[in-house]
Amino acid sequence: MELAERQRLIDMYEAGHDAVIAALDGIIESGLDVREAPGEWSPRQVVHHLGDSEMNAALRIRTILADDQAVIQGYDEKEYADRLFYDRPIESSLAAFKAAREATLPILRRMSEDQWAREGTHTQYGAFGATIWLTYYGVHAHEHADQIRRAREANGQ
Repeated sequence: MELAERQRLIDMYEAGHDAVIAALDGIIESGLDVREAPGEWSPRQVVHHLGDSEMNAALRIRTILADDQAVIQGYDEKEYADRLFYDRPIESSLAAFKAAREATLPILRRMSEDQWAREGTHTQYGAFGATIWLTYYGVHAHEHADQIRRAREANGQ
């Protein structure tokens, strides 16, 4: 990955929490539970997913950097949503999402070329390195901010 693209994705990663907060701006409590379409996640579920995903992401990049022959554990997002009470208030998940990103961003900004080249093995997808991690998580929150906006628009919010 070119340095400029890496920097763009790190900047997107840094702005991800703010993008989600902006998408939620002015939402009313009932708006947290509307869906863009049947089978899609509500804004409340998206926020909980982001909290859980970001805590996993923070551990994944640390594992890639710190462990030789790192094993990156996959998980089932749907099962998380079904089993981890995604109907609860969102504040703690927003805080976890923000904290995970704030703790990880300085690491990303200090990584060397050798560290960016490190790879491990993802239990679901195989080879999984720091660059793949950034490609996925750099845009992840923005994609979900768009999902929140679409749900709100589909329901006149």
